[in-house]
Amino acid sequence: MNPSNASGRTLVLVSLILSVGIATCGYFASRTLYNAKVAVNTAQAKGLAERIVTADQANWTVGFSVAGKSKSEIPELYRQAESQQKQILEILEKAGFTDSEIRAEILGYSMQEYRDENQNLVDETHRLGGSITVSTSRVELVDPARAEVNKLLAQGMDISDYAPKYNFTGINEIKPAMLKEAAQNARIAASEFASNAGTKVGKIRSAYQGGFTVEDASSYKGGSSSITKEVRVVTTIDFYLTD
Repeated sequence: MNPSNASGRTLVLVSLILSVGIATCGYFASRTLYNAKVAVNTAQAKGLAERIVTADQANWTVGFSVAGKSKSEIPELYRQAESQQKQILEILEKAGFTDSEIRAEILGYSMQEYRDENQNLVDETHRLGGSITVSTSRVELVDPARAEVNKLLAQGMDISDYAPKYNFTGINEIKPAMLKEAAQNARIAASEFASNAGTKVGKIRSAYQGGFTVEDASSYKGGSSSITKEVRVVTTIDFYLTD
């Protein structure tokens, strides 16, 4: 191999490596400068908006059942279950609920056997029962009606008064005002940052809206047992900063 040719190839290779290295350094330098410019000229801030509202929809279920010890009692159990269902319906109607708000399920039957270690039948329970569900936008009627239904317990009835589930469905009505408030709060937060940096807040560069959340307005979050609800939304906004 000719030494001069080898030396020439080595020189070319070294030059090429240096060129790539300089180009790469130039890219990262320009990238760093660009990112620095963005960091100086923009500020990101979050804005929170909250509302305390009253639920506008309630779903409440009342269960009832009667039980006997033999299959021969089923006809009488059926009459008792129908009588209980009728009493509950009368209470609900008296409380002000309409037929369209009340749904009575079909009575159901179940039987349970109890056997000893030799599989001999020692006892059995026959049960008939059902449930009645109220779905209403008149949430203020629910608590008084529950109090009246619970009085049936004093008569010896096997009543299951399940806790109502309250929901708020009017988010669309308050959404525009809440989003406006959240954006204003984000601008206030950005202005504080800009003041410390000796700049001013300009136009919005980009904005990201978080989802609306509806929770019970109590120490226990995430439930649906409270008639009072807390609605929250958080927006994240990038603002341009100006001199």
